[in-house]
Amino acid sequence: MNPLFQQLMADAARSTRGGRLGEATEAIQRALRGAAAQAQAAASAAAAGSAPAFRSAPVPSANPMVLDGLVREVREQDGAGEVHAEPGPAGTATSCKVSGERWQAGSFSHQNRTLAYRLYLPPDAPGDGAPRPMVVMLHGCTQHAEDFAAGTRMNALARELGVVVLYPEQTQHANAQKCWNWFKPQHQRRGRGEPAVIAALARSIATKHHVDPARVYVAGLSAGGAMADVVGHCYPDVFAAVGVHSGLPYGCAADVGSALSAMRSGPGPAGAGTAGSRGTALPTIVFHGDADGTVHVRNAEALVEALRNGPGQGAGAAAAPRVTRGQSSRGARHTRSVYTDAAGRDALEYWQLHGAGHAWSGGSASGSYTDPSGADASAEMLRFFLAHPRAAG
Repeated sequence: MNPLFQQLMADAARSTRGGRLGEATEAIQRALRGAAAQAQAAASAAAAGSAPAFRSAPVPSANPMVLDGLVREVREQDGAGEVHAEPGPAGTATSCKVSGERWQAGSFSHQNRTLAYRLYLPPDAPGDGAPRPMVVMLHGCTQHAEDFAAGTRMNALARELGVVVLYPEQTQHANAQKCWNWFKPQHQRRGRGEPAVIAALARSIATKHHVDPARVYVAGLSAGGAMADVVGHCYPDVFAAVGVHSGLPYGCAADVGSALSAMRSGPGPAGAGTAGSRGTALPTIVFHGDADGTVHVRNAEALVEALRNGPGQGAGAAAAPRVTRGQSSRGARHTRSVYTDAAGRDALEYWQLHGAGHAWSGGSASGSYTDPSGADASAEMLRFFLAHPRAAG
């Protein structure tokens, strides 16, 4: 971690402890912009010299890594069973004791469901045994964990922040297109289906890899974004905040027909009402392109309304948002709306991406469904997440 980055993060920590959350967010933003610039420079250098490393080995292309101890974890039973490990395939990893950076593959079973996953572990900070934050990343339809990691560049940014990143992977057996089944009632409830196994996996990884339980977050794209909202709704005791990119609101569909209808034109009156009946409104950051032809932007608007009217919002729901307009370094325009809760805290952000389609904003072309020209959704999500640890109690 470079000295300037360390100084900026130390400033953010002091501001947070002093209750100056605006200053803290500003410091985190400056740190992340620096990390993003370094990652982009590394990606450009790699592209100029050779093909992206991610395609030839299971490492993120945006920040080529030297891996230490790549392992393939065979299985964990219900998060409490014995873990067995064996070396990864020959030639896929080298060892560097200074780095300690790892990109692992594993498998996890819970309630007769088994998920493969990828796990990014950043280098250990010298002399720092403090627990680390973790982001759970849920891919979109037809994607897989490595593709999603490459496209979002999340690992490259997480490396600088010391953030663990977990990528659960949907099975083709569960859904022919590898979509998370966010639209089925059996996958919209606590203690059942996909939300249960995702939460159990997050708990297991957090326990095993010294993750701070108050700083576990979940984010996703498209079907993964919809499932992230479902998981956040069902497990507010596990996750501290949610990121939804090009997704749909919890409860807006109950079968394939209503799911397709919501994707095409937004939630109907019944779906919007169900979305608003959530039990807990976690801090949430939402990204959506207003030219999205796969998931209509009305879904983002319905999600924002549901969150504004959720428990704990109180007078904050009626307050006008702070609205800023801007553009990325490549000229892509966006409008950012920030909403406060009843206590005056920034609890909800909505980034409307003007002219953008169904793609991860600011991502890398080395992954699918990305828009490299847009605002950096990965950096902004990390900035938002780290400003929102879960409250004790």
